[in-house]
Amino acid sequence: MKRSKVIVSVTNDLYTDNRVNKVCLFLQKQGYDVLLVGRRKKDSKDLAVRPYATKRFRLIFEKGFLFYATYNFRLFWFLVFNRAELLLSNDLDTLPANYLANKFKRSCRLVYDTHEYFTEVPELQGRPFVKGFWERIENWIFPKLETVYTVNNSIANIYSEKYKKDVKVVRNVSPKWNSASRKTRQELGLPEDKFIILLQGAGINVDRGAEEAVEAVRGLHNVLLLILGDGDAVPHLKTHVASNSLSDIIMFLPKKPYFEMMQYTACADLGLTLDKPSNLNYRFSLPNKLFDYIHAGIPVICTDLPEVAGIVRKHEVGVVLNDLTVSDLRNQISILQNNSDKMVRLKANCAIAAEKECWEKETETLQLIYPNVD
Repeated sequence: MKRSKVIVSVTNDLYTDNRVNKVCLFLQKQGYDVLLVGRRKKDSKDLAVRPYATKRFRLIFEKGFLFYATYNFRLFWFLVFNRAELLLSNDLDTLPANYLANKFKRSCRLVYDTHEYFTEVPELQGRPFVKGFWERIENWIFPKLETVYTVNNSIANIYSEKYKKDVKVVRNVSPKWNSASRKTRQELGLPEDKFIILLQGAGINVDRGAEEAVEAVRGLHNVLLLILGDGDAVPHLKTHVASNSLSDIIMFLPKKPYFEMMQYTACADLGLTLDKPSNLNYRFSLPNKLFDYIHAGIPVICTDLPEVAGIVRKHEVGVVLNDLTVSDLRNQISILQNNSDKMVRLKANCAIAAEKECWEKETETLQLIYPNVD
């Protein structure tokens, strides 16, 4: 007897999408034969072996309208001609292909996992035609969907009110971290005598606080700002750091697989999540790095956004900035760096919070969405 098959689709290159990986592993435990589909870019790294199947499309275009059009065209035909009992569409940019393919596979179930408030992402701001195109796609398909879930209550409430749909919440919370497997700073090539401030993530973009973090560490004593990941702000930051001779206090590392990334996270002293409310998607975001910091046991400095600040205040795992200014950020870093008693207390609170804010608890909702098919 064939196992029920699920085809999970995204538009990224699969290398660092930890949320999707966690969902795929969960689906496998639920008895599904899992196939994850994405794309391979010219600079994409090879994937490590995973316990489920993966496929990456090679496309001529890597960005813009032609990329999304060709990707959805390829994905549509792939979905139509491959067996599946379940289609899982991640984000609006994979939804057209999944929705149309589902029309040809009526016995197949379609589920939509929206990772963000897609039509309000910064890439669409100031581009009314492009934004209007995606809004029309969403307005066309979303009301017809039966099963939808998203990453936090703020975004779920927006979608529920707009489309009068029941939108469930599965947050992108980290799994419990096995600190026994952590490497030392020496093994990772990090200085052992500095106060390490970490800004990590796959989306280190404009308006996410990296620029302020770079300026804030200037003038501080015995610190290192570690920027781990990638994004549209990184090339400019690297140029700025080099031209201002700041490489002794600022280090860049490329994006890394989750387990390797967490090794660096666990060796830091302080984590930053500094998104600005410049668009609704950022305002209501709940980045997974917040939970990575908590599970690694490092206190957090964050901006005063509803979802992020709510977690930090609830569990008392860090400091919430009233405003993101270079001087305020520098001052808060200095206070924590020089207050060992407070740092010990915040670290202890992280350990308590990690038991409550973990992926293992989020899967309780996933079990309702994807019952066991064994």
